[in-house]
Amino acid sequence: MEAQSIYYAIAILLVLVGLAGIVLPALPGLPLVFAGMLLAAWAGGFEQIGGWTVLALAVLTLVSIGVDFLASAAGAKRVGASRLAVIGALVGTVVGLFFGLIGVFVGPFAGAVIGELVARKGLGHRDLGQATRVGIGTWFGLFVGIVLKLTLAFAMVGIFALAWWTD
Repeated sequence: MEAQSIYYAIAILLVLVGLAGIVLPALPGLPLVFAGMLLAAWAGGFEQIGGWTVLALAVLTLVSIGVDFLASAAGAKRVGASRLAVIGALVGTVVGLFFGLIGVFVGPFAGAVIGELVARKGLGHRDLGQATRVGIGTWFGLFVGIVLKLTLAFAMVGIFALAWWTD
């Protein structure tokens, strides 16, 4: 098998793993998509995918990293989350990975709720209600982030495909 074909196969694998990483928080989704596209451009000697296209893809990747941080933080802050709730959401995300797809969705919520309850030092009705709102806000922020990252991923794939077939 020719080396260029191997590079293209690795590039496709990176893009596919990156697309999965958009939903699975343990994987750096769009950076992997970008790495695959950069590898494909390099394997083709940057003939079909030029520098301007790579730059546009890099900018979209950087935007996606910003979206990651801002979306979940905005969701949590909008409902008045404490610092411990945000930390709890991050810990819950990591722990949730060990419980499959359900854990990926339940983990951040549960972590944010537990973190908020610890920060409030209480289990009263009001504390539980606020902690639940924080959990929902955190989850909503993560969901919005996933939707935005999927949009960016499709834009990147579209730009790449357009450059590949029109150049």
